[in-house]
Amino acid sequence: MTWKPEADELQQRYKWAEALGGEEPIKRHHEQGRLTVRERIAGLLDAGSFQEVGKLTGNATYVDGKLAKVVPAPYVMGLGTIAGRQVAIGGEDFTVRGGTSWGGTRRKGGQGGFVEDLAHEYRIPLINLIDGAGGTVTSARKRGYTVFPGVHGFERPVELLGEVPVISAVLGTAAGGPAGRAILSHWSVMVKSTSQIFAAGPPVVERSLGEKVDKEALGGAHVAVDLAGTVDNEVDNEAACFEAIKRFLAYLPQNVWQLPPALPCDDPVDRRDEALLRIVPRERRQAYDMKQLVTMIVDRDSMFEIQPSFGRSVITCLARMDGKVAGVIANNPLVYGGAMDVKAARKQTHFMEMCDTFHIPLIFLVDVPGFMVGTQAEMAATLREGMRAVYVGLQLTVPMLTVVIRKCYGMAGMGTTDKNGLDLKIAWPSAEWGSLPVEGGVAAAYRREIAAAPDPAQRVQEIEAELRRFASPVLTAEAFAVEDVIDPRDTRPYLCRFINAMQGKLATSVGPKFKSGVRP
Repeated sequence: MTWKPEADELQQRYKWAEALGGEEPIKRHHEQGRLTVRERIAGLLDAGSFQEVGKLTGNATYVDGKLAKVVPAPYVMGLGTIAGRQVAIGGEDFTVRGGTSWGGTRRKGGQGGFVEDLAHEYRIPLINLIDGAGGTVTSARKRGYTVFPGVHGFERPVELLGEVPVISAVLGTAAGGPAGRAILSHWSVMVKSTSQIFAAGPPVVERSLGEKVDKEALGGAHVAVDLAGTVDNEVDNEAACFEAIKRFLAYLPQNVWQLPPALPCDDPVDRRDEALLRIVPRERRQAYDMKQLVTMIVDRDSMFEIQPSFGRSVITCLARMDGKVAGVIANNPLVYGGAMDVKAARKQTHFMEMCDTFHIPLIFLVDVPGFMVGTQAEMAATLREGMRAVYVGLQLTVPMLTVVIRKCYGMAGMGTTDKNGLDLKIAWPSAEWGSLPVEGGVAAAYRREIAAAPDPAQRVQEIEAELRRFASPVLTAEAFAVEDVIDPRDTRPYLCRFINAMQGKLATSVGPKFKSGVRP
């Protein structure tokens, strides 16, 4: 007498689960250029590391008391490893009911699901592979009554934002709850052409507003990533998505009680790139490539840019300095001359909060003339969003290093300095700073004198030339109002020295930083 019949039945149930929604739904899924959830998990995790949880969950059919078939629940999840690191991972199975929520008392995934509890209890990163539409009105017929929204709420996903790295990959059409969860993450990514995200899809939009629009125009990558910043990054295909997830995770610790992983570095700390001497033009209004400047300072091939196509007047990226993780915020003079607009402010705020949450020190490479000005900027509430960035910056607990490359003006410039910490500021010879750039400031402060001059234009030039004599960063250094003016080629050695020195502070400051972590 053995338990082999029961063991055989379990194996059959496993086969039904592995078959997902069946051959035809899988075929249609593949024809749309999308992998199944099981293929995605296999493509992302270390080979053989997936320990599934809840594989038997589903709707069973019995005939004469005997099991005939099980339709699996439209969610697959469990434990796995990425580069040897434990993660909780889960995603919708679009081949079963389009990935809509399964109406069990306890959920496998989604808001309030077991996979979120797994990440919380074990303090390990959470990977969301999102491909589903969330709730459906058909559940009311099955249940016999309607329920309040959020019966399975976002309490745990919000809590996780202050505990462990949360990564969301939008790999199909995401609406409702799954779309909301994509936003409740530290970093999100979607696939160009095959992924869309929105609060509600085209049928709801048409019924509510009379607006006919397809999925791509409503929430494709161009809208969600480039225009709205709803999702952080876009990639060309799912294989590239998996590589991007692995790379992002490599910069973050397992949880807020640990430091980010340091790696051996074969890029010399004392490397001095000669091109740094000529990258900033002597003509103050001429732009240059700040991304190239960043790559010449950080460890080779370590730059991972966040939101590269949104809020482009500021560059935010994770990188390494002598193998240690650092967050870099660099103004981009190629866009609006580096002025902070509303999108750049939102982007910078979120990035600062993420770095502070995970004990990642910040390096500011500054070339900012101030907040964006003009009627469009005022109507977009640039001032409010910009001051929110300043507000968050003044609450950061991680060390911050400020390198003024060229311009550092106004409130946007103020937000690049470590006012509550060491407040270490170094400058290049090309640096200048103040409340206002000389050009605009002269026109405002000397308005009457300029108007009374025989040649107003000439008088403007004379006053500007006079004031620029006081703008030399060396004069400020003589008063120790800036800590150092350095040869641009010494930027990497200087920063690496301080990044290494601050590791003791970082190690004694681990733990939660915000009540609810990073705001979406």
